[in-house]
Amino acid sequence: MRIIPAIDIIDGKCVRLTKGDYKTTKIYNENPLEVAKMFEGFGIKYLHLVDLDGAKSKQIINQKVLENLASKTNLQIDFGGGIKSINDVKTAFDSGAKQITVGSIAVQNPELMEDWLKIFGADKIILGADCKNRKIATNGWLKNSDVDIFSFIKKYEKNGIKYGIVTDIEKDGMLSGPSFQLYEEILSQTKISLIASGGITTLEDIIKLKKQGCEGAIIGKTIYEGTINLKDLSKKKKKKESFRALI
Repeated sequence: MRIIPAIDIIDGKCVRLTKGDYKTTKIYNENPLEVAKMFEGFGIKYLHLVDLDGAKSKQIINQKVLENLASKTNLQIDFGGGIKSINDVKTAFDSGAKQITVGSIAVQNPELMEDWLKIFGADKIILGADCKNRKIATNGWLKNSDVDIFSFIKKYEKNGIKYGIVTDIEKDGMLSGPSFQLYEEILSQTKISLIASGGITTLEDIIKLKKQGCEGAIIGKTIYEGTINLKDLSKKKKKKESFRALI
């Protein structure tokens, strides 16, 4: 299972929110490259980079951060936030993203999402399935929809989507454990490669997600607050325990 650290960006700085509430913004580092290099130093190979300014805007805002991280590290970056047009998609890939995560457009303009899947391929596009009470939320989680998460994933699975990042907003940033039950139900009803996000707090959480069958786990606040230590993950990798982590 892949362990994927997250860097969320506001005003070019590394931040975290709680339950997606922009009023709870906490700055952890003013230099995202420093954070990315720290991850890389522990053997991390993948990074989930989110443009939170872009997420509530109509376009990518923090393109320069993506360019900087992609050009100055070897991290495989999936990028999300502000991807609203094909020009945004091209900008993300031209700036160094290996994959993009798309959520809002997948809800608001499914025809456009389907076009992108045909043009760029399902290996390049991750479905962003952020939910509250099992209903999809969009635009940086500022808008709620009536779209059920299960039907949402199944719809795009039929259209060829392979990967999905599923975040339970109520768990995000709470350091109270992930939504195991939700993930179990998704995995039992679909064949999507599920990347769990939100609430992951301990190594035990990661082990349980792996046993459930999750393809990856995104860890954010737990790293910044120190409830999971990257050194411990490195030790697990060296011992060849259950993670095949840091890939």
